Amino acid sequence: MAGLHYGSARIRTANQLKKVGIRNTIRIKKGTDILSLMKVLLGQLAPELGEKEKNVGKMKGALEGRDVDLALFGELFLTGYMVRTDTARLAETIDGESVSAVKDIASSSGAHILFGMPELDEKTKVVYNSAVLVTPKRETSVYRKLHLATFGPFEEQLYFGRGKDLSPFETDIGSIGPIICFDSFFPELSKVYALQGADIIACISGSPSSSRPMFEAVLPARAIENTVFVLYCNLVGTELNMVYHGGSFVIGPRGDQKAMGKYYEEDLIECNIDLGELPASREARPTIRDTRFDVLREIEGFGPEDPLES
Repeated sequence: MAGLHYGSARIRTANQLKKVGIRNTIRIKKGTDILSLMKVLLGQLAPELGEKEKNVGKMKGALEGRDVDLALFGELFLTGYMVRTDTARLAETIDGESVSAVKDIASSSGAHILFGMPELDEKTKVVYNSAVLVTPKRETSVYRKLHLATFGPFEEQLYFGRGKDLSPFETDIGSIGPIICFDSFFPELSKVYALQGADIIACISGSPSSSRPMFEAVLPARAIENTVFVLYCNLVGTELNMVYHGGSFVIGPRGDQKAMGKYYEEDLIECNIDLGELPASREARPTIRDTRFDVLREIEGFGPEDPLES
């Protein structure tokens, strides 16, 4: 695992900040320059099923006239979640038209944009339930969902391959650990990100109303146990038999709620988060420093030799 960080946020000098052109920075302690204030937007919107161009337009509309550093949109927002047997037809590669259009939005707005899409691997032809980050410099990073929900109304293993890579997105505005919906229930994912130096766990979701109490319980726990910010952006509206409750939120590294979206309505939630909270939080509750790696290794003994075969 690369770069264990605890006790302090990643320090960035004033010169480094100027080089990358970061906005919304302040000096929080005399003699210490760090990237501090970051404005985030949770785009709690209802995508139109199968209408990729319209959904990209919704992202663009959400960012018009706003000065934000990071914008999130929900799980599979590009196509809508319940496209089911149309998933393969609608899937695109990371170099496809839709991502190219989002690059234009990121470039013109100055925002980093994280959104969900069915991503086609050009070589293997496998489709993944992916979270794609697009930067204002038109760079892209991809996370492929590790834990595919296949129970009750969820059928993800019918349409998607399982991801296997777990690396935070290193950006000009901080280190972001992406997870998707059901991934939230597996604390080891967020723990690995925190050990790799993540400042933020960003969860995009397609959670129905029946799951609301669970997400509102587990995600604050992910923030507290890893002393990170957690951003949660859920879908809203109705798709076939699925009713999404919205309720997107921002949680601080001590579990305090910074912002909360409406239930069952589209909402654009803006929130300033201060990465300057991380040093004191990690000193007060040194969960990363005191992680027992011998205990983590015990988990490995319970799994199959190749987890993707299970």
